[in-house]
Amino acid sequence: MLLSATSASSIRTVLALLSGALAGALLLLAAPRAYADGDGLVRQQVTFRGGGGLVLHGTVLSKNGAPGPEPGIVLVGGSGPGPRKEYRQEAEAFARAGITTLVYDKRTVGYSRLHTDFGLLADDALAGVRLLQSNSGVNPHQVGLWGFSEGGWVAPLAASRLPDVAFIVTIGGSGYDPLRTQVWNLSTHLRHQGVGGSFRRTVAGPAAQFMASTGLFPSAGYDPVPVLEQLHRTPVLALWGEHDTQVPPQESAQIFREALARAGNQHAVIGFVASGAHNGHRTSDGFDRIGGPLFHGKKLGELAPRYAQTMTSWVQAVAAGHPPASSAAPAPGQTLATTPVPDHAWYAWLTPALLLLGFAAYPISALLRRGPVLRPARWLAGLGLLAVMATVACPLAVFVAGISTAAPVVWGHPAVWLMVQGLAVAVVVSAGVSAAALWRRRPTPSRAAWLRLAPVGLAAVGFVPWAMWWGVAT
Repeated sequence: MLLSATSASSIRTVLALLSGALAGALLLLAAPRAYADGDGLVRQQVTFRGGGGLVLHGTVLSKNGAPGPEPGIVLVGGSGPGPRKEYRQEAEAFARAGITTLVYDKRTVGYSRLHTDFGLLADDALAGVRLLQSNSGVNPHQVGLWGFSEGGWVAPLAASRLPDVAFIVTIGGSGYDPLRTQVWNLSTHLRHQGVGGSFRRTVAGPAAQFMASTGLFPSAGYDPVPVLEQLHRTPVLALWGEHDTQVPPQESAQIFREALARAGNQHAVIGFVASGAHNGHRTSDGFDRIGGPLFHGKKLGELAPRYAQTMTSWVQAVAAGHPPASSAAPAPGQTLATTPVPDHAWYAWLTPALLLLGFAAYPISALLRRGPVLRPARWLAGLGLLAVMATVACPLAVFVAGISTAAPVVWGHPAVWLMVQGLAVAVVVSAGVSAAALWRRRPTPSRAAWLRLAPVGLAAVGFVPWAMWWGVAT
């Protein structure tokens, strides 16, 4: 049955209307939307371009029914992947206080365990500042930055690049470079785990030096002090948890205070969060978290008493044109003092490389059938290779994978470190047995045999002082 021209025209009109409605609905779904969850806050999902043009995703939180333009704050997270949900409690606290807040997912492009570019992270933060400044509900002259831990390096760097940043709040920022900070962090947690001083000295000394000299620790020598000294007029609130176990709170607070004083900053407030951990959340000793939501199966801890109020009231005072004058609260005691990481010398990586070559020369020559075989020397070469690799790998694993690699602890030492020390003893014993076997051998070994044994012999001699330096022979 054929349709009339009128009927066909009507159908085309209806289809066109449906198509237009569908396209409009898709546009609405793709566009940022503001919605309220019944908690008095409005949340808007946003996208913006950070450093290098990378698209970042975030949420803007504001107080529902705010009367006029509010101050704004961009939250800059700590190290690691840092999804925005990790900082939900802070974002909601700022928003409830009438401070429009942007919290965003940290970049995964151009950021990893082996590569960190604070300048790129600062560009991301500044892109967030510009996004808030363009928000009709935000006073563009009152947008600042909040930085946690690693963000305590990034936020000041971003503010030093853009005078429009109205203020800075940091929590758990370190006054030292990343490598020295991480050494202190690992030493503190290893001691809490019951690990004795010898292994901690290895981590803080030769292992840290190896990480720095090989470039395995990203941004190892970044110095935050010159950046802090550029913050002449930007009001700063720098906070540390009373029980911070990841950055040295007492020493960092002193560095912040002195650097900002040299900058001539008259609005730098240094404070400490009572019962606060590294992230300013509730803790009993810095190693646990009390309450709060779960993040990756672990408690984040609820915000410590007066932590949020301290930050929000300070921001409101700055936004009102009355930034508090510089002050410094008494610092809590610090259980461990930091120690500088040894110089990033070439020998930190060259020495173990030469030892590996020396021990490997003997089995390689056996494969090439160069000269006679001395059986104890084969054991020496094999044990030497294992001992050098294990000596380096064991403390480096603590840097890469965390202190869980040091468990279990036996007699104040990681069990695996005791095994490495056993390997070191075996190398020394094998060297003695090989020397005795060579001495007893008749007739006198040929020149080719001596040439073949020379590398492994030199490696065995050099292994002893090197093993003492790395702490496996002590």
